[in-house]
Amino acid sequence: MLKGYLSIVLHAHLPFIRHPEFADFLEEDWLFEAITETYIPLIKMLDGLVKDKVDYRLTISLSPTLMSMLMDEHLQSKYLKHIDKLIELSAKEIDRTKWEPKFNKLAHMYHSMFWEARRIFADEYKCNLVNAFKRFQDLGGLEVITCCATHGYLPLMEVERQASVRAQVRVAGDMYQKIFGKRTPGIWLPECGYNPGDEEALKKEGIKYFLVDTHGILFGTPRPRFGVFSPYLTKSGVAAYGRDTESSKAVWSAVEGYPGDHNYRDFYRDIGFDLDYDYIKPYINADGVRINTGIKYYKITGNTNNKEPYDPDTARDRAADQAANFMFNREKQVEYLVGQMGDRLPVIVAPYDAELFGHWWYEGPSWLDFLIRKIHYDQKTVALTTPGEYLKKYKKFQVLAPAASSWGYKGYSEVWLEGSNDWVYRHLHKMVERMVEAANTNKHAKGLTLRALNQMAREVLLAQSSDWAFIMKTGSHVPYAVERFREHVEHFTEIYQDVKDGRLDEEYIKHLEDKYNIFPDIDYSVYQT
Repeated sequence: MLKGYLSIVLHAHLPFIRHPEFADFLEEDWLFEAITETYIPLIKMLDGLVKDKVDYRLTISLSPTLMSMLMDEHLQSKYLKHIDKLIELSAKEIDRTKWEPKFNKLAHMYHSMFWEARRIFADEYKCNLVNAFKRFQDLGGLEVITCCATHGYLPLMEVERQASVRAQVRVAGDMYQKIFGKRTPGIWLPECGYNPGDEEALKKEGIKYFLVDTHGILFGTPRPRFGVFSPYLTKSGVAAYGRDTESSKAVWSAVEGYPGDHNYRDFYRDIGFDLDYDYIKPYINADGVRINTGIKYYKITGNTNNKEPYDPDTARDRAADQAANFMFNREKQVEYLVGQMGDRLPVIVAPYDAELFGHWWYEGPSWLDFLIRKIHYDQKTVALTTPGEYLKKYKKFQVLAPAASSWGYKGYSEVWLEGSNDWVYRHLHKMVERMVEAANTNKHAKGLTLRALNQMAREVLLAQSSDWAFIMKTGSHVPYAVERFREHVEHFTEIYQDVKDGRLDEEYIKHLEDKYNIFPDIDYSVYQT
């Protein structure tokens, strides 16, 4: 008998990185790795479920910056070159490892994987993977939602707050509608960052729900009657869902969670670093910097430098066992909860970064595939649902004011506001203040002035990306994050002054429009007050 629901939500996001001025750019590889190791494996998984007529429900959030890159012809062309190099390298690896059976088997595995990725990308979806997710949504099993325009972190938008939040939400919503032909049913707040009152901007865009971390619900007012196992309506009527700690920990934790299993592939051992430099040089960074290639031959093994060869068959068996364990635990969870919730069935919301599946945790897509199939075939206690679908099951929900919160270290914005990155906010606040001023001063702009104001809006949004502050905090690729942030501030400031002085440089504006071609339909009036 059905006793509860499980809602898995995957958040797919990358910052907008596009450098047509370079034939090869290191940070663009983030997108290419995610396409090969996460997005295509998830698409393969969904396609298999459809072909096998498995009734499933899954939610994925595609950020506007990610969708823009996936639809960009320049980056699509670069990805084809990237995957062709990996196909060539894996073919060489088959020959190099021919006297090492365990490694040779893996070389063949990677060679087939890269060829399959190329086929799906180029032949099946004509280089536009957004169409793949649209297809699965149209078929009914996948619920696609969006995120804020550039993953701007809403709680720290203090100056002209309403204009900033409105722009991040509306630009994202308009882009979603252009692609999917309808308004987005829900939104993933960047970094699950919630500030009381922001849901008003969501309501105006027709958004039905958003997600917060656990304490955003548990510390809400009044006390939440059903913990995080039910959505709650804010005063605006937009529903808030909270993250379930138990199901999250099983997948997120590198120590206690499934991804730390010693039989799984070791992410950090890659032939880009292990093999002779002259051999690997043609397949790493154009500047000769060693990078990950995606070809990894070792399993985690344990806390040792003596890693053992990876065995994909054993790893797959472990993924199946752990999917069964996860399902069993969710069954017991809802069996305990159902008696405490009256006639309402509980919903367990399990949100994860999509890139965890396949990129960081190589076996993640297999685990998810096993889990969905086991829920469909092996039990009747838990059913998969989406947040949008669950909202339609009941007519009334408790009204709650969620608490200000985020996920990440300590859960209250500290990752995005601390000593390494706090300096960015005085610039962001001044940019927004000037953007609102310029939008109000030029309410009916036309021609070059209109283009200049729209470009100013793009520069504000791109500077607000939470990724820059996050990178500064984590310490990886910091020079790039700092340079990108400063670049957007400088571009904005120059155009702002030129608009004010009435001396616009069309060539300069066109250069920026071409380089940062995101949001071609943006309307600066979103900042008017």
